[in-house]
Formats: sequence, structure tokens, C-alpha cells
Amino acid sequence: MADRIHPVTGAPLHRDVRPFTLTYKGESITVDMPGWYGTDPDESIHEGEDMKVSDRALNRLKARTEGLLEPEEIKRIRKKLKLTQETAGEVIGGGSRAFQKYEAGDLLPSRAISSALVLLDRDPPALTVLTERQARSNDLAHHAPHP
Repeated sequence: MADRIHPVTGAPLHRDVRPFTLTYKGESITVDMPGWYGTDPDESIHEGEDMKVSDRALNRLKARTEGLLEPEEIKRIRKKLKLTQETAGEVIGGGSRAFQKYEAGDLLPSRAISSALVLLDRDPPALTVLTERQARSNDLAHHAPHP
């Protein structure tokens, strides 16, 4: 990959990974941030894939600070419940792609989703309440008159 030139300063930039610290509500997390870096610490460019690193780290930090579940816990509970990501999103909430995003760290779960998962982790048979409710909802949707 060829080096780049900083669009403002004209300084040469090269691909590197450097520590980057994020702070949220007094708590901090440091991540290895990929990007294009120059010799001056303020000279850097981060592209879309680079930004996913800091976005996911910030979501993790927010989850910790706000008492929400982190991606690994969400995945562990979903697997314990023997649900696919799509089914978990439909039954527990968030939509068909929500759990994919929660588990990747791309989307912070709501307090309601976190609370539901904590309860289901402690009482897995309670999932039948949600699956039966979802089944009734699906039945009603399929039997509703169409205009």
C-alpha cells in the first residue's frame, strides 16, 4: 500500500496502528487505532474501516459505564438460549439484524434488551413466554384482512 499525503499539511502519511484513548463519563479505554499517520501526532487520517475500531470501542465503553451487556455476553446468552441472531432479534427485540450488530459491537443494546437478556440468562425457560407471544403476533399478521 503506497503512502499518502496529508490533504491540509502536505506531510507524508504511512499506514500504522497507534494507541488511541477514548473517554466517556470519566472512564477510559485505549485501543490500537489503525490509520494513516505522519510524524506529527496531530496528523492522521482514518477511513471507514479504521473508524469501526474506535466506534466499537466507544460502544463497549458506554456499555460498561451504563451497565449494559457487552458483545461477548450478548452472544453467550443468545447461544445459551439456542437462538440464531435473526430469531433473537425477532423474539427478544431489535429486528432481524440487531443481534448481528450487537455482537459485532456496532450497535449498543438498549437497556430493555440488556435487561431481557439478563433475565433470560437466569431463567432460560422464560423464553417460551416470548416465543409464544411472537408466534401469536405472526399468526395475527397472517390472518389479518388485506385491504
